[in-house]
Amino acid sequence: MSFQKVKEFFESQGAGDKVMEFTHSSATVELAAEAVGCEPAHIAKTMSFLQDDRAVLIVTAGDVKIDNKKYKETFHQKAKMIHPEQVEDLTGHAPGGVCPFVTKPGIPVWLDVSLKRFDIVYPAAGSGNSAVRLTLPELEHFSSCSGWVDVCKPQ
Repeated sequence: MSFQKVKEFFESQGAGDKVMEFTHSSATVELAAEAVGCEPAHIAKTMSFLQDDRAVLIVTAGDVKIDNKKYKETFHQKAKMIHPEQVEDLTGHAPGGVCPFVTKPGIPVWLDVSLKRFDIVYPAAGSGNSAVRLTLPELEHFSSCSGWVDVCKPQ
């Protein structure tokens, strides 16, 4: 259902052709890169965190991980990932398909500067077998992001 809502959102924006659905899983960075045909770094993974009991999404490049020190300096609290059983209830998307589009109301989306190296990135589209091909300005626009942060480090 989540994929359908994301697909409808992009179609309503005149960008339905950017959404891809695969016959096999794209639920991990490696699987998504294989499905799309790109390097893993170009996969825009959406990570879900709890901040003061509310969900916050951070979209990062596929080849980085959260730097706990940078995260705490930026958000003034420790990075606490949402437990997998709570992800769908809090974000509107199941693990493997979490994306910065058509989320539950009030969820801030932040984009990590690790993405700025690329012209094109591929976030999920609401399911574990989908992706959206976007430029960075398109990602900013369609995600209605709160802004850019620097909270990652190389893996």
